[in-house]
Amino acid sequence: MEGAASATASASPLCPAMSELNGGGAEEAPAGFLSSRGGRIAGNAKGLLDKAFDMYIGDPFDADHNPEGILNFGTSENKLCFDLIQERVSLVSRELHRLLNCEIRISPSSSILVIDGYLIPAPYYGGINSKTWLYGGIQVTSTLGLVLKDSNVADSPVLRRHFGVSNYQFFFFQGIRVRALILINPHNPLGDIYPAQLLKECLEFAHRHTLHVIMDEIYMLSVYDDTTFTSILSLESLPDPERTHFMWGFSKDFGMCGIRVGVLYTRNHEIRKAVNQLAVFHGCPGPVQHVLSQFLSDRDWLNNVFFPTNKRRLKEAQNILVSGLAEMGIPVLKSSGGLYVWADFRKFLKSQTFEAETDLWWKLLDEKLLISPGKAFCCYEPGWFRLVFSDSVDKIYLCKSAFYKTVNISFFSLPHPTSPRQYIFL
Repeated sequence: MEGAASATASASPLCPAMSELNGGGAEEAPAGFLSSRGGRIAGNAKGLLDKAFDMYIGDPFDADHNPEGILNFGTSENKLCFDLIQERVSLVSRELHRLLNCEIRISPSSSILVIDGYLIPAPYYGGINSKTWLYGGIQVTSTLGLVLKDSNVADSPVLRRHFGVSNYQFFFFQGIRVRALILINPHNPLGDIYPAQLLKECLEFAHRHTLHVIMDEIYMLSVYDDTTFTSILSLESLPDPERTHFMWGFSKDFGMCGIRVGVLYTRNHEIRKAVNQLAVFHGCPGPVQHVLSQFLSDRDWLNNVFFPTNKRRLKEAQNILVSGLAEMGIPVLKSSGGLYVWADFRKFLKSQTFEAETDLWWKLLDEKLLISPGKAFCCYEPGWFRLVFSDSVDKIYLCKSAFYKTVNISFFSLPHPTSPRQYIFL
């Protein structure tokens, strides 16, 4: 990498401008205290999802203490195996606490790869935009559209048939150099998985145009059906190993969103040097590394208890949510991985516009239900929403009830949990 671009790219046809995603643009920071870069970061306006999440933080659902609070089906967090993780991590933490006679404090670990501009298939996790803008002052250069046109949405393998890497015309976007291709596998928000052949085509495409490939496999262990997942690390050979970079973290696959520990694997010595400079004050503390290494070293427990239990609970939860949506006439894209489904609410929009999508989203928030609108993922078409399913049965039924109230669908009689504490894994 040769450094950050001095200019920023305009919004691509498939993705709103950064200011639009951030809810209207950045505010001016007080003059005299910060540099221009510091002022830009400090004044960065909160995004569309941030506003809704702030509402949730102020009024979270709790079956006992706040039953009228907001149900959060927007944050991609796996709560299904917290009982297993809590017991295992707490045990290691207590032993380490006795050993060191100290309190373990979790410190975030972060690293950023600064580039001039990048390509990414849309829709995609919108946090990529805000973080590359925050750290590097850049925006997405262009998006490769994943067109959702199949009439039978549930059987549409979008990534397999619409990515079109071999026919994609590479171009420079308004003078900004395209330096990287970012891929998320399993995909967020679609939940689809890149077949091995398509993955290889993507790598060849990047190699032909001398692009770095940043492979985000944050959900690689959250595949819940029999689809074969191919990690970029499992390929026998890479077209351009020096420009191929892998990322993963503990937050999704192990339900440890608060621990903030991730992995960047790259063979590029210069990239490692640059990241080490950026991460010098953000390294993972030794005590945390010890806890996680002890956690990962018990392969017998992971392979025979955690992984099969997590896969089963994810599949059960996904089936419950998808079945409930189907009874309301809401189709979803067929998914195999991740903690969410991509649902089609287009018929409930007053008009096929992103304004109407936002109106529906706010109505759902009024009914105390937080999900994520397609606009936040740079979806080219209004009416798509991401719903997280990795939560309890009782909350999924409450989620369905909120949908009924919002879209005025007649309520069908369905069996409900006998207790608000009846979870999926019971």
